[in-house]
This record gives sequence, C-alpha cells and structure tokens, in this order.
Amino acid sequence: MRKTKILYVEDEPFLGRIVKESLESREFDVLMVTDGINAVSTFEKEKPDICVFDIMLPSRDGYSIAKDIRQMDVTVPIIFVTAKNQTDDVIRGFESGGNDYIRKPFSMEELIVRVNNLLKLSAHKNSRISERIAIGKYDFNPLRFELKFGASVRKLSNRESTLLQLLTENKNATILRKEILLKLWGDDSFFNSRNLDVYITKLRDYLKEDNSIEIITIKGIGYQFTVGS
Repeated sequence: MRKTKILYVEDEPFLGRIVKESLESREFDVLMVTDGINAVSTFEKEKPDICVFDIMLPSRDGYSIAKDIRQMDVTVPIIFVTAKNQTDDVIRGFESGGNDYIRKPFSMEELIVRVNNLLKLSAHKNSRISERIAIGKYDFNPLRFELKFGASVRKLSNRESTLLQLLTENKNATILRKEILLKLWGDDSFFNSRNLDVYITKLRDYLKEDNSIEIITIKGIGYQFTVGS
C-alpha cells in the first residue's frame, strides 16, 4: 500500500531531522525541504498528500508558499508550524490557504493527530464536494474557493470556503457552534472560538448583497443559515 506523502518544509536542521525520522517511523513518506524557494517546485513534482510548513523560512515564508500551492491545488491540506502566537498571524495563515496550525514547541503525537485528522477531513470533503452551489443570488464554487455575485468574483480563503460549505449543508437547520469548531479547527478552544466569530462576520459581509440570506446567531448554541425563496 502506498505511504501517505508529506511535504515538510523546515529550515532548522535538528528539529527537521527529528520530525522527519519520527514521521517516517509511523510509515509516512516525508519529503523534507530546508529552503522556502524550493518548496513549490517540490510540491509540483512530487504531488504530496499533505503539507507541513514552517512560517519563518529563508528566501520565502510559509504564507507565500501556501498561496502559490493553492493556485495549483485547492484541496491539499496545509499545516503551518509557527513560533508566533498572535491572532493576526494565525488568521493570516488561514487566509493564505492553511487548514491548521501547530505552535512550537510541539509534541510529535500532536502533529501526527493533526495530520491524520486533516487527511480524514480532506478525504470526506473531496468525496462529497460539489463544483457549484447556488446560495440565493450567489454562486459558490467550493473547489475553486470562489463566491460569485453577477460578474463579481470573490476569492475565499480555504477556511472561509469550508465554513460556508458547512453552513450550506445545514441550511435552515441549527448547527452547533462546537460542531463547527471541531470540524474546522479540531478543537473548541477559546482562541478558535474567537477566530470563528471573525469568519462568521466576514461571511455575513460577503453575502450582504442578497437580503434573503441570513446567518443567525443562536446565543450559546450555534447558528442557523437561512436563504429565502
């Protein structure tokens, strides 16, 4: 059986060697790159199943690498490894195409859990994803991360697209806040809960041209996504 292929970009030799060997001991095939400038070409050549990128890299940072990869592949999971802990830095990571993040120092068990979780989510998402979803006067393309209103096209981040798809799948029903947090972030921590608030606000703004669309907050419970006829 083919091993799961991981593109791992890390410029710290000692940490990189430990992570690479640990992942390989768990039957992953690890392609390690130590310089950001070679990451995109390696991705294009090797077609990995998942990517793990340090943010601070020589030549190119993880954000710009992720943006380029999203132009080639909108579905491959991307995990950022970061020493930063500011909300803006994490949000920037999601907006550049990341699916998850892990902070240094981290345990290998946590990294492996996050890798396996994203691989499962990706497989499930890709098996049921539609190319086009009508949302009132909008056309939503989850495969291309695009939201169209007439001739106007808005490019969504990966996290925005996943959240909007989850809301559309539960249209006119109550979806629990905790369920969203677990599906999109893998845990329901306070920090992730605050991030969810930011993304809900963004989607409301993106959909404001159609008054029949509402994302209703049910305090203490979750949301209802409604679209008028």
